[in-house]
Amino acid sequence: MQARFELALRSILADVPSQSDLRVAVAYSGGLDSAVLLQLCAAYTKQNPIQLMAFHVHHGLSPNADAWVTHCQQQCIALDVPFEVAHVQLGRTNDEGVEAAARKKRYAALGELCERHHVDIILTAHHQDDQAETMLLQLLRGAGVAGLCGMQQCHRAPGLLANTSVLLARPLLDCTRAELEDYAVQQHVQHVEDESNSDARYTRNALRHQIMPLLAQHFPAYQARFARTAQHAQSALYLLEQLAEQDYAHCLSSFGAANLDVLQLQQLPEARIDNVLRHWIALHHEQMPSTARLAEIRKQLLHARDDAQVSVKHGDIEVHRYRQQLSIATCAKPTPYVQNFKWQGETSIAFPAFSGVMHFDSVLPDQPGIDRTWLLAQQLEMRPRQGGERLKLAVNRPTRSMKSHYQTSGIPYWQRERLPFIFVGTELLFAAGIGVHGDFQVTEAECVTLRWQAD
Repeated sequence: MQARFELALRSILADVPSQSDLRVAVAYSGGLDSAVLLQLCAAYTKQNPIQLMAFHVHHGLSPNADAWVTHCQQQCIALDVPFEVAHVQLGRTNDEGVEAAARKKRYAALGELCERHHVDIILTAHHQDDQAETMLLQLLRGAGVAGLCGMQQCHRAPGLLANTSVLLARPLLDCTRAELEDYAVQQHVQHVEDESNSDARYTRNALRHQIMPLLAQHFPAYQARFARTAQHAQSALYLLEQLAEQDYAHCLSSFGAANLDVLQLQQLPEARIDNVLRHWIALHHEQMPSTARLAEIRKQLLHARDDAQVSVKHGDIEVHRYRQQLSIATCAKPTPYVQNFKWQGETSIAFPAFSGVMHFDSVLPDQPGIDRTWLLAQQLEMRPRQGGERLKLAVNRPTRSMKSHYQTSGIPYWQRERLPFIFVGTELLFAAGIGVHGDFQVTEAECVTLRWQAD
């Protein structure tokens, strides 16, 4: 087992571009798996120029949590490995459950520790049995190919660690739990027992103690078979991603960055449409919808009337259809009714409540704009759209409703409620996305113009 571990670790280290002053940390809970991993790593780093640390996350869920910290610290002192502990609180777990909430907090804390100590690689003690359990859980949840890929030996996981620079690696993924137990006995590895690991109310524990022993009885070495299945699934997923990239490029709209053309999508079979939509949503770093939810999104967006204006909410994003295009946007935040401000000559002012920045751009001589001196003296108000606003873009042009301006400019319906207005008293000065009211534009003074940039 030790030889396989060292081979896996060398392969993981090879994925790091620069190996000078390399810093590696072990996610060390004190349990048997992570204790074995720490001892293996400590032995390896004594023979290799690598700085090793151990990170422990204190969840506070067990009455023994403080004792575990003491145990881990003592073991690290004995191994001459620097030790750091992070304390986290779960708070309310909503519908995700204690297991999922603890996992999120744990990885986020590990990511923070890695950033604080400039760690390049964080190692976890996942093994073949964990891989099999993960895959079986995904199968029981009705996961697709991505779910059956299981855990990778190494990858970057900014969604978990909130850190894009750290490599998350599992050098024991080719070893079984039984092999780790044998090693712990032979090497007298000291470890703690988490009483929650025997609580069958947790789904993974129920699998581990009730289902997996039956699998082992009827299908010896099932862990290796699950691992092979994960490799097959990873190959299939790679092909699906390649196809998704090709279809995505073909379906990109020419009218908006990252928008999809409805007519091009409708020419694909449903399975490939779903594949493109998953790829598109993943590019926006949003959680993948279930099969049923994805089918509902596809139905609403692609089977509506040609002139339909459809919005479908998923997580923190909204998928919109407008003029035969699909677009993704972050869900709109509630905006205040009015925000008073005074311009003092800044080139830009951020308005977090309206999710954007107002820029004040200088205008070339003899070009129309707002008199700078006049604007400095005004009390300004930023407001959301209320309805009934009207604007003309120049003195010699007609006053038109905002709906007419938006339609002419091709501004989608879902963006219109997010575009703020600037008023001087009761007079509309500027409409984001459209421009400055013609009545306030002059040419015989030093002028500026306004420009809105959404976050």
